[in-house]
Amino acid sequence: MTEEIVFYTNPQSRGRIARWMLEEVAAPYRTEVIEYGAMMKSPDYLAINPMGKVPAIRHGDNLVTECAAICAYLADAFPDAGLAPPLDKRGSYYRWLFFAAGPIESAVTHHYLGFDPEGEQQAMVGYGTFATVMDTLEKALAGGGYIAGASFTAADVYLGSQINWGLQFGTMETRPGFADYVARLTDRPAYQRAAELDDAALPAGE
Repeated sequence: MTEEIVFYTNPQSRGRIARWMLEEVAAPYRTEVIEYGAMMKSPDYLAINPMGKVPAIRHGDNLVTECAAICAYLADAFPDAGLAPPLDKRGSYYRWLFFAAGPIESAVTHHYLGFDPEGEQQAMVGYGTFATVMDTLEKALAGGGYIAGASFTAADVYLGSQINWGLQFGTMETRPGFADYVARLTDRPAYQRAAELDDAALPAGE
């Protein structure tokens, strides 16, 4: 696909995940920084994302929001980057991509806010308990390598970002394998390019 990618982001947001993915696929893109406040809630930007949040991308006629969806979309739109397994081998890839977007995101956020479901609530929230999610993730990463097999994929971009932030800000437990996994990912040139671009776009003094 040759259409221009427009990347709507803020360097102090989950847009850093999408930026990393854009750098991994090595497709040219134009960045529009959306400031928090009036600009992010303006009619023009709400026409792009009615939730009034970043990131989002526009690629030709395709408008994509939500970081996990952006990662999956870009992996499919630019198959030469090799960031999605063949269709008949995507079971683990989809499993862990959506595990990160669902149970991990919910469990970490709820735990940080002081809500740990008890009793029947554990069935209602879908992830059970924060400890169950951490145990599951620790077991999945115990063998080293990447989350969906021997090769790095878009699922690692999304999951790795979640773990990296969780360890940095103390919202996720330090478990065996977590730090080693993050170190493998953040050593990638695309991650480092993306971090440099976002850091350079930070407001002065940040």
